[in-house]
Amino acid sequence: MHLTIQNKEVYAYTGGKAFNPNLPTIILVHGAQNDHSVWAMQSRYLAHHGFSVLAIDLPGHGRSAGPALSSVEKLASWLLELIELSGVQQAYVAGHSMGSLIALEAASMAPERIQKLALLGTAFPMKVSDALLFSAQHDEQSAIDMVNIFSHSSNAHKPSCPGPGFSVMNGSMRLMQRISAINPDQVFFNDFTACNTYLNGEDAAKKVKCPTLFLLARQDMMTPIKASALLSNAISNKQIHIIENCGHSMMSEQADAVLDALYGFMKN
Repeated sequence: MHLTIQNKEVYAYTGGKAFNPNLPTIILVHGAQNDHSVWAMQSRYLAHHGFSVLAIDLPGHGRSAGPALSSVEKLASWLLELIELSGVQQAYVAGHSMGSLIALEAASMAPERIQKLALLGTAFPMKVSDALLFSAQHDEQSAIDMVNIFSHSSNAHKPSCPGPGFSVMNGSMRLMQRISAINPDQVFFNDFTACNTYLNGEDAAKKVKCPTLFLLARQDMMTPIKASALLSNAISNKQIHIIENCGHSMMSEQADAVLDALYGFMKN
């Protein structure tokens, strides 16, 4: 599905089903140096089980035109504009990593537009180390290597995810390399800087009234469970679900567990 926002073309994957704004709609927001494809399994299942789905490509990522937006606040405003243009009155929003901050900020800016909120692999403050920021700016492949190591609980994953011979880590690396190839404007450094400089998380969380799911991974080194405490303590209407044997790249590393948690939360 294609939309035009701020005179730029935007792509959203609808899970293999025609988008219907009259159905309950779930908007899936990816993280840094990623695109809609990180939600491949979850988006398709949800689209075939009672929901309309918009797994979006943020500006400058995947199939959406650039440039990439430079702050969480700008991205949250962009997300709210997407919700309005899609014809959805209220949306369920799930965001991963940087996407969780975008979803949180959007929910605080326009609480009447967000019916339920799911924050996956979230943290506040979402600080990025100086070494990783430097690599993202000056040696992007090194940054990609580091993030892939930090984002997975092991080098090997169960054969059924998603099939024998598939490498979760290499798939993640190739996606990040592809984002760099199609957009030369240092998207990784831009995204990391947006996360690193976002200051409004706790105040935004205090404004969130809708049911909120914190979906966290036991072996997450990028956004450790304890780093979500400021946000979870500020939101009263919440559930906290921890996925075992899983790192930061949870949608691929433990695809079924993420789907079960999201579907159960959104459906009830």
